[in-house]
Amino acid sequence: MGIPKGKKTAVLGPNGAGKTTIFLHFNGILKPTKGKIRFAGRDICYSHAFLLELRKNVGIVFQDPDTQLFSASVLQEISFGPLNLGLSRENVLRRVNQAMAATEIVELKDRPTHFLSYGQKKLVSIADILAMQPTVLICDEPTAWLDPGNAARIMDLFDRINQEGVTIIFSTHDVDLAYSWADYIFVMNQGLVAGEGIPEEVFQNESLLKEADLNKPWLIDVYDELKRKRWVVADMPPPKTRQELMSRISNSP
Repeated sequence: MGIPKGKKTAVLGPNGAGKTTIFLHFNGILKPTKGKIRFAGRDICYSHAFLLELRKNVGIVFQDPDTQLFSASVLQEISFGPLNLGLSRENVLRRVNQAMAATEIVELKDRPTHFLSYGQKKLVSIADILAMQPTVLICDEPTAWLDPGNAARIMDLFDRINQEGVTIIFSTHDVDLAYSWADYIFVMNQGLVAGEGIPEEVFQNESLLKEADLNKPWLIDVYDELKRKRWVVADMPPPKTRQELMSRISNSP
């Protein structure tokens, strides 16, 4: 399993497929019983010094923010990681302010973390990791239990982070999100990688989808039906967005 550098990678699979477990291996929280994890061309070793350096670069945002947040205020929470790096107070505040600005939560800095809404806690947990300035950001089901507005806000944030060169890895059960947003997809089942590829290839692989109990994204389902009825050009790849689909319908002969 090789994660493409600088890309947006989705990991799909049913409950119990191993998505969270592999994420915990990526930044050294779990140690494999066999095989190796490599980062930046080096095998991960599990000394304190190596893991500290690894976790500067590979940050993980857990599915439930309450398992990640523990400080009294938002400012204290986001400061915790940079302080542990031994940075000066000036550098810590600079990183914290940058992380809060990126996640648009500056107005929450003095709020108690336990008084925040679920969506606000999600943003604080992401700011936690951004303050460490990672090169890889791992997110375990980042849009789970969020309303559409907050889910879109978080994915827009990930787009901006990725445009700055950060590799994004996220797990999801939302095939529509994975299809439209990811550059590359891994499908896991029963602890193994069942398949991988660009979204257009993965979601046309009927046997893989059946094995992992995944549906096709609605865009592909609709496009396949339009092709069957010859309402769109058949030799074009399926659209990635609603707007692209509507444009093809409007421009069809």
